[in-house]
Amino acid sequence: MSAVIEKESELTINTGAKRFGNTTSQVITYALVCAAIFLVPSIIDDAYLLNKFSTYLIMGMLAIALSLSWGYAGILNLGQALSFGLGSYCMAMTLKLRTVPVHTGSEGLPDFMVWNNVETLPLIWQPFHSFTFAVLAGIFIPVLFSMLLGWFMFKGRVTGVYVAIITLAVLVVVNLLIIDQQRITGGFNGITDLATLEVFGFEFDAYGSSAYYLIAIFLTICLFLALAITKSKTGKIFQAIRDHEDRVRYFGYDVANYQVFAIGASAAIAGLAGMLYTIVMEFASPTFLGVKISLSIVIWCAVGGRHSLLGSMLGAIIIVGMQGSLSESETFLETWTLVMGFVFVIVVLFMPKGLAGAVESLILKIKSRNQE
Repeated sequence: MSAVIEKESELTINTGAKRFGNTTSQVITYALVCAAIFLVPSIIDDAYLLNKFSTYLIMGMLAIALSLSWGYAGILNLGQALSFGLGSYCMAMTLKLRTVPVHTGSEGLPDFMVWNNVETLPLIWQPFHSFTFAVLAGIFIPVLFSMLLGWFMFKGRVTGVYVAIITLAVLVVVNLLIIDQQRITGGFNGITDLATLEVFGFEFDAYGSSAYYLIAIFLTICLFLALAITKSKTGKIFQAIRDHEDRVRYFGYDVANYQVFAIGASAAIAGLAGMLYTIVMEFASPTFLGVKISLSIVIWCAVGGRHSLLGSMLGAIIIVGMQGSLSESETFLETWTLVMGFVFVIVVLFMPKGLAGAVESLILKIKSRNQE
Protein backbone atom coordinates (compact mmCIF):
# COMPACT_ATOMS: atom_id res chain seq x y z
CA MET A 1 0.00 0.00 0.00
CA SER A 2 2.79 2.39 0.91
CA ALA A 3 4.50 1.57 -2.38
CA VAL A 4 1.36 2.55 -4.29
CA ILE A 5 1.11 5.84 -2.39
CA GLU A 6 4.76 6.61 -3.06
CA LYS A 7 4.27 5.86 -6.76
CA GLU A 8 1.21 8.12 -6.95
CA SER A 9 3.07 10.89 -5.10
CA GLU A 10 6.00 10.60 -7.47
CA LEU A 11 3.63 10.76 -10.47
CA THR A 12 1.95 13.87 -9.05
CA ILE A 13 5.29 15.58 -8.43
CA ASN A 14 6.53 14.74 -11.92
CA THR A 15 3.30 15.97 -13.52
CA GLY A 16 3.42 19.20 -11.52
CA ALA A 17 7.07 19.74 -12.41
CA LYS A 18 6.33 19.13 -16.07
CA ARG A 19 3.49 21.67 -16.04
CA PHE A 20 5.65 24.17 -14.18
CA GLY A 21 8.39 23.64 -16.76
CA ASN A 22 5.98 24.13 -19.64
CA THR A 23 4.58 27.30 -18.07
CA THR A 24 8.06 28.65 -17.40
CA SER A 25 9.17 28.00 -20.97
CA GLN A 26 6.00 29.68 -22.24
CA VAL A 27 6.57 32.76 -20.11
CA ILE A 28 10.19 32.99 -21.29
CA THR A 29 9.14 32.63 -24.94
CA TYR A 30 6.42 35.25 -24.58
CA ALA A 31 8.84 37.61 -22.83
CA LEU A 32 11.47 37.22 -25.57
CA VAL A 33 8.92 37.96 -28.30
CA CYS A 34 7.67 41.05 -26.44
CA ALA A 35 11.25 42.21 -25.90
CA ALA A 36 11.86 41.92 -29.65
CA ILE A 37 8.74 44.01 -30.27
CA PHE A 38 10.08 46.79 -28.04
CA LEU A 39 13.31 46.87 -30.06
CA VAL A 40 11.57 47.74 -33.35
CA PRO A 41 11.73 51.58 -32.96
CA SER A 42 15.50 51.37 -32.48
CA ILE A 43 15.79 49.57 -35.84
CA ILE A 44 13.21 51.47 -37.93
CA ASP A 45 13.73 55.20 -38.47
CA ASP A 46 10.93 55.68 -41.01
CA ALA A 47 7.83 57.21 -39.36
CA TYR A 48 5.44 55.70 -41.91
CA LEU A 49 6.81 52.17 -41.34
CA LEU A 50 6.66 52.62 -37.59
CA ASN A 51 3.01 53.63 -37.89
CA LYS A 52 2.34 50.48 -39.94
CA PHE A 53 4.07 48.31 -37.36
CA SER A 54 1.87 49.92 -34.70
CA THR A 55 -1.23 48.80 -36.60
CA TYR A 56 0.22 45.29 -36.93
CA LEU A 57 0.57 45.06 -33.15
CA ILE A 58 -3.04 46.18 -32.70
CA MET A 59 -4.19 43.44 -35.06
CA GLY A 60 -2.15 41.07 -32.91
CA MET A 61 -4.17 42.19 -29.88
CA LEU A 62 -7.37 41.40 -31.75
CA ALA A 63 -6.08 37.91 -32.52
CA ILE A 64 -5.25 37.38 -28.83
CA ALA A 65 -8.82 38.37 -27.96
CA LEU A 66 -10.36 35.86 -30.35
CA SER A 67 -7.89 33.15 -29.38
CA LEU A 68 -9.02 33.49 -25.77
CA SER A 69 -12.71 32.99 -26.64
CA TRP A 70 -12.43 30.68 -29.67
CA GLY A 71 -9.19 28.78 -29.18
CA TYR A 72 -9.63 28.18 -25.44
CA ALA A 73 -13.37 28.43 -24.73
CA GLY A 74 -14.60 27.19 -28.11
CA ILE A 75 -16.71 30.29 -28.81
CA LEU A 76 -16.43 31.30 -32.48
CA ASN A 77 -17.34 34.98 -32.30
CA LEU A 78 -17.72 36.30 -35.84
CA GLY A 79 -18.68 39.68 -34.43
CA GLN A 80 -15.35 40.38 -32.73
CA ALA A 81 -15.04 43.61 -34.73
CA LEU A 82 -18.06 44.95 -32.82
CA SER A 83 -16.05 45.37 -29.62
CA PHE A 84 -13.14 46.72 -31.65
CA GLY A 85 -15.32 49.32 -33.36
CA LEU A 86 -17.12 50.42 -30.19
CA GLY A 87 -13.77 51.00 -28.48
CA SER A 88 -12.57 52.92 -31.50
CA TYR A 89 -15.59 55.25 -31.51
CA CYS A 90 -15.30 55.92 -27.77
CA MET A 91 -11.74 57.16 -28.22
CA ALA A 92 -12.65 59.10 -31.37
CA MET A 93 -15.46 60.93 -29.60
CA THR A 94 -13.28 62.24 -26.79
CA LEU A 95 -10.45 63.22 -29.16
CA LYS A 96 -12.94 64.94 -31.47
CA LEU A 97 -14.18 67.10 -28.60
CA ARG A 98 -10.58 68.22 -28.01
CA THR A 99 -10.10 69.53 -31.55
CA VAL A 100 -10.72 72.99 -32.94
CA PRO A 101 -12.91 72.12 -35.94
CA VAL A 102 -12.88 74.17 -39.12
CA HIS A 103 -16.64 74.58 -38.77
CA THR A 104 -18.13 75.03 -35.32
CA GLY A 105 -21.58 75.63 -34.02
CA SER A 106 -22.69 77.81 -31.15
CA GLU A 107 -21.32 75.28 -28.63
CA GLY A 108 -18.22 74.19 -30.52
CA LEU A 109 -19.95 71.25 -32.17
CA PRO A 110 -17.97 68.71 -34.21
CA ASP A 111 -17.86 69.76 -37.85
CA PHE A 112 -20.02 66.91 -39.21
CA MET A 113 -22.81 67.87 -36.79
CA VAL A 114 -22.75 71.43 -38.09
CA TRP A 115 -23.08 70.12 -41.63
CA ASN A 116 -26.09 68.04 -40.53
CA ASN A 117 -27.79 71.04 -38.87
CA VAL A 118 -27.38 69.77 -35.32
CA GLU A 119 -27.78 72.71 -32.95
CA THR A 120 -26.69 71.26 -29.59
CA LEU A 121 -24.24 68.53 -28.65
CA PRO A 122 -26.20 65.25 -28.29
CA LEU A 123 -26.56 63.90 -24.75
CA ILE A 124 -24.62 60.75 -25.61
CA TRP A 125 -21.58 62.89 -26.44
CA GLN A 126 -21.59 64.93 -23.23
CA PRO A 127 -19.69 62.47 -20.95
CA PHE A 128 -16.91 62.17 -23.52
CA HIS A 129 -15.55 65.55 -22.50
CA SER A 130 -13.86 63.44 -19.83
CA PHE A 131 -10.94 61.40 -21.15
CA THR A 132 -11.16 59.04 -18.17
CA PHE A 133 -14.79 58.29 -18.96
CA ALA A 134 -13.91 57.65 -22.62
CA VAL A 135 -11.20 55.12 -21.71
CA LEU A 136 -13.49 53.29 -19.28
CA ALA A 137 -16.33 53.36 -21.81
CA GLY A 138 -14.04 52.02 -24.54
CA ILE A 139 -13.44 48.92 -22.44
CA PHE A 140 -16.64 48.43 -20.46
CA ILE A 141 -19.22 49.22 -23.16
CA PRO A 142 -17.91 46.38 -25.38
CA VAL A 143 -17.67 44.12 -22.31
CA LEU A 144 -21.22 44.83 -21.14
CA PHE A 145 -22.62 44.54 -24.66
CA SER A 146 -20.83 41.23 -25.28
CA MET A 147 -21.69 39.77 -21.88
CA LEU A 148 -25.35 40.71 -22.29
CA LEU A 149 -25.44 39.06 -25.70
CA GLY A 150 -23.54 36.09 -24.30
CA TRP A 151 -25.97 35.78 -21.40
CA PHE A 152 -28.93 35.44 -23.77
CA MET A 153 -27.08 32.97 -26.01
CA PHE A 154 -25.43 30.72 -23.45
CA LYS A 155 -28.26 30.68 -20.91
CA GLY A 156 -30.40 29.57 -23.82
CA ARG A 157 -27.92 26.77 -24.61
CA VAL A 158 -27.04 28.25 -28.01
CA THR A 159 -23.86 26.61 -29.27
CA GLY A 160 -21.67 26.03 -32.30
CA VAL A 161 -22.43 27.64 -35.61
CA TYR A 162 -25.50 29.41 -34.20
CA VAL A 163 -23.28 31.51 -31.93
CA ALA A 164 -21.22 32.51 -34.96
CA ILE A 165 -24.36 33.45 -36.91
CA ILE A 166 -25.88 35.49 -34.05
CA THR A 167 -22.68 37.43 -33.33
CA LEU A 168 -22.22 38.17 -37.03
CA ALA A 169 -25.85 39.33 -37.37
CA VAL A 170 -25.52 41.66 -34.36
CA LEU A 171 -22.34 43.10 -35.86
CA VAL A 172 -24.13 43.90 -39.13
CA VAL A 173 -27.07 45.50 -37.31
CA VAL A 174 -24.85 47.78 -35.19
CA ASN A 175 -22.78 48.68 -38.25
CA LEU A 176 -25.89 49.74 -40.17
CA LEU A 177 -27.15 51.67 -37.13
CA ILE A 178 -23.92 53.67 -36.89
CA ILE A 179 -24.01 54.44 -40.61
CA ASP A 180 -27.67 55.48 -40.40
CA GLN A 181 -27.16 57.87 -37.46
CA GLN A 182 -25.05 60.30 -39.46
CA ARG A 183 -25.98 63.29 -37.30
CA ILE A 184 -24.40 61.60 -34.25
CA THR A 185 -21.76 59.24 -35.64
CA GLY A 186 -20.65 60.87 -38.87
CA GLY A 187 -22.23 58.13 -40.98
CA PHE A 188 -20.13 56.59 -43.75
CA ASN A 189 -17.36 59.13 -43.19
CA GLY A 190 -16.95 58.27 -39.54
CA ILE A 191 -15.28 60.68 -37.11
CA THR A 192 -12.22 62.42 -38.56
CA ASP A 193 -9.86 65.35 -37.81
CA LEU A 194 -9.08 64.17 -34.29
CA ALA A 195 -6.78 65.79 -31.78
CA THR A 196 -3.50 64.08 -30.90
CA LEU A 197 -3.73 62.08 -27.70
CA GLU A 198 -2.21 64.01 -24.81
CA VAL A 199 -1.94 62.61 -21.28
CA PHE A 200 -0.44 64.70 -18.44
CA GLY A 201 1.10 67.03 -21.01
CA PHE A 202 2.76 64.21 -22.97
CA GLU A 203 1.71 63.78 -26.61
CA PHE A 204 1.49 60.39 -28.32
CA ASP A 205 2.39 61.05 -31.93
CA ALA A 206 0.68 58.52 -34.21
CA TYR A 207 3.81 58.34 -36.37
CA GLY A 208 6.32 58.44 -33.54
CA SER A 209 7.83 55.95 -31.12
CA SER A 210 5.65 57.21 -28.25
CA ALA A 211 2.46 55.74 -29.74
CA TYR A 212 4.31 52.56 -30.73
CA TYR A 213 5.58 51.99 -27.18
CA LEU A 214 2.12 52.70 -25.79
CA ILE A 215 0.69 49.96 -28.00
CA ALA A 216 3.56 47.58 -27.25
CA ILE A 217 3.02 48.02 -23.51
CA PHE A 218 -0.70 47.27 -23.71
CA LEU A 219 -0.06 44.35 -26.08
CA THR A 220 2.35 42.85 -23.55
CA ILE A 221 -0.09 43.38 -20.68
CA CYS A 222 -2.97 41.78 -22.61
CA LEU A 223 -0.82 38.86 -23.72
CA PHE A 224 0.32 37.98 -20.21
CA LEU A 225 -3.10 38.58 -18.66
CA ALA A 226 -4.65 36.24 -21.23
CA LEU A 227 -1.90 33.70 -20.52
CA ALA A 228 -2.61 33.96 -16.78
CA ILE A 229 -6.31 33.29 -17.44
CA THR A 230 -5.54 30.20 -19.53
CA LYS A 231 -3.23 28.84 -16.82
CA SER A 232 -5.78 29.39 -14.05
CA LYS A 233 -8.58 27.06 -13.02
CA THR A 234 -10.95 29.19 -15.09
CA GLY A 235 -8.77 28.65 -18.16
CA LYS A 236 -8.76 24.89 -17.60
CA ILE A 237 -12.56 24.93 -17.41
CA PHE A 238 -12.63 26.98 -20.64
CA GLN A 239 -10.72 24.22 -22.39
CA ALA A 240 -12.90 21.51 -20.86
CA ILE A 241 -16.01 23.33 -22.11
CA ARG A 242 -14.44 23.61 -25.55
CA ASP A 243 -13.70 19.87 -25.66
CA HIS A 244 -16.85 18.51 -24.00
CA GLU A 245 -19.42 21.01 -22.78
CA ASP A 246 -21.98 18.48 -21.52
CA ARG A 247 -19.40 16.67 -19.40
CA VAL A 248 -18.40 19.92 -17.68
CA ARG A 249 -22.06 20.66 -16.99
CA TYR A 250 -22.45 17.15 -15.56
CA PHE A 251 -19.72 17.89 -12.99
CA GLY A 252 -21.79 20.80 -11.66
CA TYR A 253 -20.15 23.81 -13.29
CA ASP A 254 -22.30 26.63 -14.64
CA VAL A 255 -21.04 26.47 -18.21
CA ALA A 256 -22.96 29.57 -19.30
CA ASN A 257 -21.26 31.79 -16.69
CA TYR A 258 -17.81 30.71 -17.84
CA GLN A 259 -18.75 31.30 -21.47
CA VAL A 260 -20.09 34.76 -20.64
CA PHE A 261 -16.84 35.56 -18.85
CA ALA A 262 -14.79 34.31 -21.80
CA ILE A 263 -16.61 36.46 -24.34
CA GLY A 264 -16.47 39.44 -21.95
CA ALA A 265 -12.70 39.14 -21.41
CA SER A 266 -12.23 38.85 -25.17
CA ALA A 267 -14.34 41.99 -25.68
CA ALA A 268 -12.23 43.95 -23.17
CA ILE A 269 -9.04 43.27 -25.13
CA ALA A 270 -10.75 44.05 -28.45
CA GLY A 271 -12.19 47.32 -27.09
CA LEU A 272 -8.74 48.40 -25.89
CA ALA A 273 -7.32 47.51 -29.31
CA GLY A 274 -10.00 49.68 -30.94
CA MET A 275 -9.07 52.70 -28.85
CA LEU A 276 -5.40 52.29 -29.71
CA TYR A 277 -6.27 51.89 -33.39
CA THR A 278 -8.06 55.25 -33.39
CA ILE A 279 -4.99 56.88 -31.83
CA VAL A 280 -2.76 55.47 -34.57
CA MET A 281 -5.12 55.94 -37.54
CA GLU A 282 -6.44 59.31 -36.29
CA PHE A 283 -10.04 58.57 -37.24
CA ALA A 284 -12.89 56.12 -36.55
CA SER A 285 -14.91 54.53 -39.32
CA PRO A 286 -17.84 52.10 -39.71
CA THR A 287 -15.40 49.82 -41.53
CA PHE A 288 -13.88 49.08 -38.12
CA LEU A 289 -17.14 47.28 -37.36
CA GLY A 290 -17.25 45.56 -40.75
CA VAL A 291 -17.70 41.87 -41.56
CA LYS A 292 -14.41 41.89 -43.45
CA ILE A 293 -12.27 42.63 -40.42
CA SER A 294 -14.18 40.12 -38.28
CA LEU A 295 -13.54 37.34 -40.78
CA SER A 296 -9.93 38.45 -41.08
CA ILE A 297 -9.42 37.97 -37.34
CA VAL A 298 -10.64 34.38 -37.67
CA ILE A 299 -8.16 33.78 -40.49
CA TRP A 300 -5.28 35.26 -38.48
CA CYS A 301 -6.05 32.95 -35.57
CA ALA A 302 -6.40 29.93 -37.82
CA VAL A 303 -3.07 30.62 -39.54
CA GLY A 304 -1.20 31.36 -36.32
CA GLY A 305 -2.88 28.59 -34.35
CA ARG A 306 -6.02 29.43 -32.42
CA HIS A 307 -5.01 27.27 -29.44
CA SER A 308 -1.98 29.47 -28.86
CA LEU A 309 -2.19 33.11 -27.76
CA LEU A 310 1.30 33.85 -29.03
CA GLY A 311 0.70 31.93 -32.24
CA SER A 312 -2.51 33.86 -32.96
CA MET A 313 -0.77 37.17 -32.26
CA LEU A 314 2.18 36.36 -34.53
CA GLY A 315 -0.19 34.97 -37.17
CA ALA A 316 -2.01 38.32 -37.26
CA ILE A 317 1.22 40.32 -37.43
CA ILE A 318 2.68 38.12 -40.18
CA ILE A 319 -0.48 37.99 -42.31
CA VAL A 320 -1.26 41.72 -42.03
CA GLY A 321 2.38 42.52 -42.70
CA MET A 322 2.41 40.29 -45.79
CA GLN A 323 -0.80 41.86 -47.06
CA GLY A 324 0.61 45.34 -46.60
CA SER A 325 3.90 44.50 -48.32
CA LEU A 326 2.38 42.62 -51.24
CA SER A 327 -0.39 45.15 -51.88
CA GLU A 328 2.20 47.95 -52.11
CA SER A 329 4.59 45.96 -54.30
CA GLU A 330 4.58 46.66 -58.04
CA THR A 331 5.16 42.96 -58.74
CA PHE A 332 2.13 41.74 -56.78
CA LEU A 333 -0.06 44.81 -57.12
CA GLU A 334 -2.72 42.92 -59.09
CA THR A 335 -2.16 39.41 -57.73
CA TRP A 336 -1.47 39.84 -54.02
CA THR A 337 -4.91 38.52 -53.04
CA LEU A 338 -4.19 35.31 -54.98
CA VAL A 339 -0.87 34.93 -53.20
CA MET A 340 -2.51 35.35 -49.79
CA GLY A 341 -5.24 32.88 -50.74
CA PHE A 342 -2.58 30.36 -51.73
CA VAL A 343 -0.84 30.83 -48.36
CA PHE A 344 -4.10 30.24 -46.49
CA VAL A 345 -4.82 27.05 -48.45
CA ILE A 346 -1.32 25.70 -47.78
CA VAL A 347 -1.62 26.39 -44.05
CA VAL A 348 -5.06 24.75 -43.79
CA LEU A 349 -3.97 21.65 -45.73
CA PHE A 350 -0.55 21.03 -44.20
CA MET A 351 -0.75 22.84 -40.84
CA PRO A 352 -4.29 22.33 -39.49
CA LYS A 353 -3.18 23.56 -36.05
CA GLY A 354 -1.57 26.67 -37.54
CA LEU A 355 2.01 27.85 -37.32
CA ALA A 356 2.12 27.35 -33.55
CA GLY A 357 0.98 23.75 -33.90
CA ALA A 358 3.60 23.09 -36.58
CA VAL A 359 6.38 24.55 -34.41
CA GLU A 360 5.21 22.53 -31.40
CA SER A 361 5.17 19.30 -33.44
CA LEU A 362 8.67 20.03 -34.70
CA ILE A 363 9.98 20.62 -31.17
CA LEU A 364 8.41 17.36 -29.96
CA LYS A 365 10.04 15.43 -32.81
CA ILE A 366 13.43 16.91 -32.03
CA LYS A 367 13.05 16.04 -28.33
CA SER A 368 12.00 12.46 -29.10
CA ARG A 369 14.99 11.98 -31.40
CA ASN A 370 17.37 13.34 -28.76
CA GLN A 371 15.93 10.94 -26.16
CA GLU A 372 16.48 8.03 -28.51
